[in-house]
Amino acid sequence: MSAFRTLDHVDVKGKRVLLRADLNVPVDNGIVSDGTRIDRLGPAITEIADKGAKVILLSHFGRPKGRDQKNSLKPVAAEVAHAIKRPVKFVDDCIGETAERAVATMKNGDIVCLENTRFYPGEEKDDPAFVAQLAKLGDIFVNDAFSVSHRAHASTEGLAHVMPAYAGRTLQAELEAFEKVLDKPQRPLAAIVGGAKVSTKLELLGHLLQKVDVLIIGGAMANTFLLALNKPVGKSLVERDLVSTAKKIMDEAKAAKREIVLPVDVVVAEKFELHAPSRAVDVDRVGDKDMILDIGPRSVEQVVSVLARAKTLVWNGPFGAFEMEPFDNGTVEVAEAAAELTEAGKLVSVAGGGDTVAALNVAGVVDRLSYVSTAGGAFLEWLEGKALPGVEVLRMK
Repeated sequence: MSAFRTLDHVDVKGKRVLLRADLNVPVDNGIVSDGTRIDRLGPAITEIADKGAKVILLSHFGRPKGRDQKNSLKPVAAEVAHAIKRPVKFVDDCIGETAERAVATMKNGDIVCLENTRFYPGEEKDDPAFVAQLAKLGDIFVNDAFSVSHRAHASTEGLAHVMPAYAGRTLQAELEAFEKVLDKPQRPLAAIVGGAKVSTKLELLGHLLQKVDVLIIGGAMANTFLLALNKPVGKSLVERDLVSTAKKIMDEAKAAKREIVLPVDVVVAEKFELHAPSRAVDVDRVGDKDMILDIGPRSVEQVVSVLARAKTLVWNGPFGAFEMEPFDNGTVEVAEAAAELTEAGKLVSVAGGGDTVAALNVAGVVDRLSYVSTAGGAFLEWLEGKALPGVEVLRMK
């Protein structure tokens, strides 16, 4: 990855490394309920410790207003120790005397986790005085938190201006995966954009249309496009005020010779509830009382045939109301096909965004795609073509 400074460019032995991680994981009653992020970060932490550095973990947690024990990183530090099978000392402050004393007693290879950086307003304000207090604790800054790199905060971007700064291995893996998809993709390049609303994905659709060969639209946002084609949508979730926008997007695609794939058949039900009586109908045959809740079998075949001729896929958003059976079928079947093509070496597949990860978990394919990003907002902003402050500061000068 030529464009960024990584751990390959620095000798960390004997150095105090401030490692910005994203430890903002779900915690219920003091117990981490989903440790995916921590498991992924584990090897990145141990690599630095094994090279003889002192590893000082920095992270935010939740949205505290000042110091608040409900948002302490203490239970998370315990989970990190459990995941990497090594002691991780928790320090109940991230700046000042307590933190400085803890760091001063560290030996090479030790790992400490400092308390929530957001206990201080200086974190989100990227306040130079707060940055300076954090910087005092380390010799080198390593950003390994892509998921917060779209925010110019003290511990994501501020530190990189005042210390030698490098991308950690997890961040490096994300950037390398993304490079394969949008910067230097093998073509044809297909994108799946799904989810509930066109309004939240307008910039994304605009940016992707310049990059991709085929744009596959799914989820409730497809209803707005179907309505723009004068198809009946019954009682489905639809954004009537964006019909003209959808038309404009389709016209732009046509002018740029990009293919847009919309459902040809859909699964409808009169109620959105578990195992509600549902049926697949042609998109011209949606009844007044019907709600479109998934794509139908012919649409699944159509999407799978697009993927079969694509070389690269970027995926953000589900095809249907995947949280409830049987409306997860479309997403699951497409995910299964994408996983098989990836495993056969025919497709490079990168997916991300909150709903997407949840849907791919339902399908059981997270480990079978080329890369699944757990970064929600940052992944979306990156797909929209925006510069992420925490990443930009790591570029080679």
